Amino acid sequence: MEISEAQKIVDKWIREMGVRYFDELTNTAILMEEVGEVARIMARRYGEQSEKESDKSKDLGDEMADVLFVLICLANQTGIDLENALIKNLDKKTNRDKDRHINNPKLK
Repeated sequence: MEISEAQKIVDKWIREMGVRYFDELTNTAILMEEVGEVARIMARRYGEQSEKESDKSKDLGDEMADVLFVLICLANQTGIDLENALIKNLDKKTNRDKDRHINNPKLK
């Protein structure tokens, strides 16, 4: 699925199932909550914190999809074409960092 298609699918879902978008500030807060859920899994499953028994059944992919869903909602609400924005962002990173990581002794 292309990102532009995902934006259309999310918009259709919001209009048919979600009634309407939450306002942008509410969705920003929800995004932070969802990122926190991903961070919790990462810290416990892959980091040094111990994983509680209740967290072991959490689906990291599902939590990442929650983050993506809310991010797409915010893009739709603010008129951002995420596909185009990502292409531009990769161009920026490529030009800015073309030698940075290759020459970083910490990455060798």
